[in-house]
Amino acid sequence: MVPVAESAVVGPRPADPMRPLRYRVEQVRRETHDTFSLRMSPVDGWSIGSFAPGQFNMLYAFGTGEAAISISADPGNPARLWHTIRRAGIVTHALGRLQRGDMLGVRGPFGSAWPVAAAVRHDVLLIAGGIGLAPLRPALYHILAARKEYRNVSLLYGARTPDDILFRRELGEWRARLDLHVGVTVDHAPTSWRGDVGVVTTLIPRAPFDPANTMALTCGPELMMRFAAEELADCGVPRERIYLSMERNMKCAVGFCGHCQYGPTFICKDGPVFRYDHIHHLLVTREI
Repeated sequence: MVPVAESAVVGPRPADPMRPLRYRVEQVRRETHDTFSLRMSPVDGWSIGSFAPGQFNMLYAFGTGEAAISISADPGNPARLWHTIRRAGIVTHALGRLQRGDMLGVRGPFGSAWPVAAAVRHDVLLIAGGIGLAPLRPALYHILAARKEYRNVSLLYGARTPDDILFRRELGEWRARLDLHVGVTVDHAPTSWRGDVGVVTTLIPRAPFDPANTMALTCGPELMMRFAAEELADCGVPRERIYLSMERNMKCAVGFCGHCQYGPTFICKDGPVFRYDHIHHLLVTREI
């Protein structure tokens, strides 16, 4: 079996991991034309408790079904539970219709975590594509809260168009920091766009990092992650210090249903965060 990320931390959960807890929507924030964030709080006095950056919850839209959604909240403030969701299927469209005061079910937290503890005293690269910025946001919150424990920290983010950029206000705040390097690029842009155009890997050479002493965290489309990991390895970043979040096909979150089997492993149970050297051979294998 592919080993789980060494730094994996599993937070507290209900005694029955298949039983969702009731949560109430407290705030709905529209991020882009197809992406939104929900802030929610527990209803019955029971909550999922703390979580580690990179873990996910199963969100249940009553009468429709469940979807695995990474937690995008600050792990230092787990009471303010945020999930950022892109409308892509029946369940996520149902979640997108929720309004303040509506109920939903939450199971979790599940899965492995970003290696933020192992990254101490290292340069850190966070490379995100599209909605992949949401699962990386808790890791960045954690790192910035303990900023003196890390060396150079860079966030490299790629979106399809300027209109698809997530967390615009926070990106502005992060770019204003002197202790954080932020690079943003888009695949396509109108003539009014004054930023970078191109794939996110084009930002890597501009980031300040020592390859031999770098921890890289990447999340986004699988093709983007594969090329980013290969680029980092070519730059000299050790493969065992490159981490990818393989978020796909998760249905039960506990390894029962088999939908997320990835070679010899289950993404929901053994991931979603994996070391690149553990799965690089699967990334280039057809039909896995």
